[in-house]
Amino acid sequence: MSEQLLTIEATRLDAGHVRLRLTGELDYDTAPDLTAVAADLRGDEVLIDLAGVSLCDSSGLSALLVVQRSARAIRLTGVSPQLQRMLDRTGLAELLAVEQADDDLRATG
Repeated sequence: MSEQLLTIEATRLDAGHVRLRLTGELDYDTAPDLTAVAADLRGDEVLIDLAGVSLCDSSGLSALLVVQRSARAIRLTGVSPQLQRMLDRTGLAELLAVEQADDDLRATG
């Protein structure tokens, strides 16, 4: 496939802290890309910026859980209203730390 459906930009903020910026679609086809990155994040605190994600399905949610299990801690920022509803309905909002808009500005600044 010539078009890349998901871009993952990993930035080490400091020792033990990594930011992942996702852009595109987090779904059945691209979730394995995120889970592959998760293998390198063991023991890190991970901030996942989802502001650039246009679509997230159940496979994408599963990939976020894989990252959560691999990392020391996980925080989600840039969560769209649609994704927030999915997290709420599945109960994952209680498991995954979702930062609100004010927190997002501080975390990415």
